[in-house]
Amino acid sequence: MLDVMSTNAYTMTSWDEHIVAGGDTGPRYAHAHATFTYAGVIEGSSTVDYLLYYDEAGAHGEQRAPGYERIEGSVAGRSGTFVLRHDVAYSDDGISDRFTVVPGSGTGELAGLSGSGTATSASETVPYTFDFRFA
Repeated sequence: MLDVMSTNAYTMTSWDEHIVAGGDTGPRYAHAHATFTYAGVIEGSSTVDYLLYYDEAGAHGEQRAPGYERIEGSVAGRSGTFVLRHDVAYSDDGISDRFTVVPGSGTGELAGLSGSGTATSASETVPYTFDFRFA
């Protein structure tokens, strides 16, 4: 089932980022833990962890960040939990994300969920698409 409703969006509700290695003035990588609230075909809340790389102090060039997100809520009215794997490109102009459902991660009525989606935004509210199927 393809769902590209214009009302699909998630909103960042928290962002906690810490440098893991490197300094404030040079190349470094960081860990970010965030929470989101979803509306649209996905309804619910989530926690996500990203690894971020910064090439120099104050600069956010075109970088990519892997991440995993656990969503608790519903997809198309079916409830449970599932995990997304993210591949986020980020820069000073915003983010562009491609994500996929981790196979076998669905619980409850979301067991057997598969799919992928995209998200692009320069604000804390991010519209998304989600192409999904139930086994």
